[in-house]
Amino acid sequence: MNKTSDDSNNYNGFSISEYHDTAKIYQQFKELLSQPPRALERNAMDKYLLYYREKCRKSKEMIDQAMKYIPGGVQHNLAFNHPFPLVFTKADGAYLYDLDGNTYIDFLQAGGCTVLGSNPEVVRKKVIELLETCGPVTGLFHEYELKLSEKVAQLIPGIDMLRMLGSGTEADMAAVRVARLATKKKYIIKMGGAYHGWSDQLAYGIRIPGTKHLESHGVTRNCFKYTQEFYPNDIKALERLLRRNRLHGGTAAVLIEPVGPESGTRPLYKDFNQQVRELCDKYGSLLIFDEVVTAFRIGLSGAQGYFGVIPDLTVLGKVLAGGYPSAGGLGGKEKYMKYLSAGIAGGGSKKALVGGTMAANPLSAAAGYFTLCEMEKTHAVEKAGHAGDRITKGLQEMIKKYKLPFVAFNQGSICHLETVGTVLLEINWSKPWKIPTVMKEAKIRKKVMEEMGAAYMAEGIVTLAGSRLYTSAADTDDIIDEALRRFDRIFQNIEGVV
Repeated sequence: MNKTSDDSNNYNGFSISEYHDTAKIYQQFKELLSQPPRALERNAMDKYLLYYREKCRKSKEMIDQAMKYIPGGVQHNLAFNHPFPLVFTKADGAYLYDLDGNTYIDFLQAGGCTVLGSNPEVVRKKVIELLETCGPVTGLFHEYELKLSEKVAQLIPGIDMLRMLGSGTEADMAAVRVARLATKKKYIIKMGGAYHGWSDQLAYGIRIPGTKHLESHGVTRNCFKYTQEFYPNDIKALERLLRRNRLHGGTAAVLIEPVGPESGTRPLYKDFNQQVRELCDKYGSLLIFDEVVTAFRIGLSGAQGYFGVIPDLTVLGKVLAGGYPSAGGLGGKEKYMKYLSAGIAGGGSKKALVGGTMAANPLSAAAGYFTLCEMEKTHAVEKAGHAGDRITKGLQEMIKKYKLPFVAFNQGSICHLETVGTVLLEINWSKPWKIPTVMKEAKIRKKVMEEMGAAYMAEGIVTLAGSRLYTSAADTDDIIDEALRRFDRIFQNIEGVV
């Protein structure tokens, strides 16, 4: 029997059934980093590499050709994997299919975009109808802009109005500009390690907290004059920055991912968002939630609905367009959203500089609207969360079984599997002579992680960079159990496993 993943759910509106023990996770991180990375046994890795040579020949030929015309051979960072990217030709529910005819369980889900599962028929049919009448873009107003905006405002408590944009990167850029106009202050404080797109001023402190400009190649340091970072969960460090900034132009906004940097890879304590909210109120700064991943995946009301903390501005992406292009938007309270008024409207206020010919196109707006309607109708959030709980529990049991230092935890359908801890390393600027050693260690661990990711793929499991899995409503219990069997075949071949 192919039991569906909703049988044991109570449909509470959220994918998180029980919030993780954050302190325990950080203790496990410490233990993971205290020892050298545990790689696959060499003979096992060689067998997995043989899979690529024998079973993925068409992909290899196409990528070799792509290398002549595309830098690195792929157009998107998520597409790169060791030893070479695979070419995928079909996505359907919980599965992906490559050019050579191989089938994979899809825990990438377009980087978290598709909670219903890939390419759901009910949405696809509506998009095809629209393409047959209107086309993908006109540059003018379409009814689905209104329908999607109304739906988002109904679902997310911190959003009265929505301005659609082309991507999460653009939405974060717009949020910063709105915050500065609304507060007339300068500084933006972000949580270290978080990714808020690749705009110049926010490409700061990414991947590993404390990296500052070290990962921002091609960006001049003066771009970071008014950008600062603080360590995740360190509320005292955040207040020190807010207090200091009062004397130097003030803090326009604090920008955070409400489950922690990199979609909760460094998880937050449950009360941390409320503490940040209180500090923002105290110092007259806007609170911006980057909910590119968490909105509609943690819950239809977003992470803000789950935590009961209402931000001033909410950055959206991913699920907003249901996996279709131009998935980006900024929502918030009406008094702040006036700074994004299009056309000649705006009540005399200065307007933030934003644009985007393809933003809010009929195709993306319709896809987003019907996706949210279908998610609401089918309880997709809770189903995806149940699948996330199931695979996380299975991985935890497997880690214990093989006495591995790995760490598995989840925030609903956002699942983390840390086997090497590359992004969990520490940067300490009070001891700058140690930074090169840390960066070198990161490269060593990254190589091991790439090999683990290659093993996952060869076993027919597609993940995000070998360390994150997004479950969907299409993941039945049988699918999750099959994925766990495949993980087991990998884990029993880790160095040191008896």
